[in-house]
Amino acid sequence: MLKRIFLLIMVGVLVTSCGRISESRINPFNWFGKDRNETIQVIEKDVTDFRDLIDQVTSLKVERQPGGAIIKARGLPQTQGFWDAELVPLNKGEPVKGTLSFEFRVAAPLDDNDAVNTPQSREIIVGLYVSDFKLDGVRRIEIIGAQNRRSVRR
Repeated sequence: MLKRIFLLIMVGVLVTSCGRISESRINPFNWFGKDRNETIQVIEKDVTDFRDLIDQVTSLKVERQPGGAIIKARGLPQTQGFWDAELVPLNKGEPVKGTLSFEFRVAAPLDDNDAVNTPQSREIIVGLYVSDFKLDGVRRIEIIGAQNRRSVRR
């Protein structure tokens, strides 16, 4: 009987101490503390993209997907070695007069590589998912390169 009472007291002490451990630094779930809401001031900066426009946009395709579409563009730079390709939205991604415009940007080669090779070996393919929400009211999508632009219409 004495063992049961002692065991009951020990279990009670352990259970009550769990509340203290949950608030202590011993508990790994508490290491970062509680979240706090902080008000910040956003400073808008004019971010300059140092990548060049691709020399030529060779093809443009818009593929329908659930919830939006994937815009795929193929481009041809002047030489081998261009990288970090991206479709950069113009007008903050908002359509102007029903036209959604993107610039096909690529980073120049890191070395002075003048190799031209075949067009197939220089070809760069880039894609971008655009939601149905962004496509609402868009009648035309255009991709802009240095020498040309391609567009598709609905």
